[in-house]
Amino acid sequence: MEARDSNGNPLNDGDSVQVIKDLKVKGSSTTLKRGKVMKNIRLTSKSDEVECRDGKSTVVLKTQFF
Repeated sequence: MEARDSNGNPLNDGDSVQVIKDLKVKGSSTTLKRGKVMKNIRLTSKSDEVECRDGKSTVVLKTQFF
């Protein structure tokens, strides 16, 4: 199964995506604001999750929020 964003477009390693909803990061006091561009994503073994870098930390996000 391939990963798809909220519009149904296929995602690949190295893509840039934009967050469509404000997201609180679990275990941290930071919030990802709507419209933030996450560059150079990496696909995981689960088709509905991707890894992104936010500053110096790595965040795993659900594809439904892109």
